[in-house]
Amino acid sequence: MNRLEILLDHLSKDPAESFLYFAIAKEYEAVNQFNEAITYYSQLKQVNPDYVGLYYHLGHAYEEIDQIGEAFSAYDEGIAIAKRISDLHSLAELQNARQNLEISNL
Repeated sequence: MNRLEILLDHLSKDPAESFLYFAIAKEYEAVNQFNEAITYYSQLKQVNPDYVGLYYHLGHAYEEIDQIGEAFSAYDEGIAIAKRISDLHSLAELQNARQNLEISNL
């Protein structure tokens, strides 16, 4: 059993565990399957919308498949959540990612 299969098995047993969605999405990203990664980030957002780290990676995955509007939306959502929960580190990362995307799309 590979790591992805193990994570999927664990998720089937504990669908409320936020980290499993994140880890599965990262596994898909590692093999450039960004649509699958987006699926799991989106599911994580449904399970735990305050899991602020997902928004940076979700935005990046959207960038990889040239869905720039969706990337901006993911970063903006994450920025709002980071502000609300006072996560200054995540806030800075998300603002930086958004600004870089803005600059690269001038």
